[in-house]
Amino acid sequence: MELNVYLAGEIHSDWRDTIKDLAKKNDLPVNFYGPMENHDKSDKIGEMILGEQPTNIYTDEAASSINNLRTQILMKKSDVVIALFGEEYKQWNTAMDASRAIEAGIPVILIRPEKLHHALKELSNKAQVVVETPEQAVQTLGYIFAEQ
Repeated sequence: MELNVYLAGEIHSDWRDTIKDLAKKNDLPVNFYGPMENHDKSDKIGEMILGEQPTNIYTDEAASSINNLRTQILMKKSDVVIALFGEEYKQWNTAMDASRAIEAGIPVILIRPEKLHHALKELSNKAQVVVETPEQAVQTLGYIFAEQ
């Protein structure tokens, strides 16, 4: 058995690499998906495909349509979503992706520091598992493959 895992969360730090490295180190049979991590490409994809837009608002709208399509397709291919809420960046997209997964019936492992417990209490309540570190998220994935 292999699992497809969507890694939802900010694209400014290397947390995805940490999860991928830990999964590889533990020989977990997983495939990873996630948002476009090239921030510049993500912001400009609408104009790259549709051409120059008349204002920044239209540029954002064009890019978000294409990014949302990508996210929807890759998330639907996933067996589980790991959603990371860190302390440094705004997390609107993470909240949207985690909510989308929950509503689609895709299990969610939510990573959030204790400091964000209150702010994320409703979302945490809907996730299948809530952990505080990427290491704990990978240990949770590992348990899925554990034999008796």
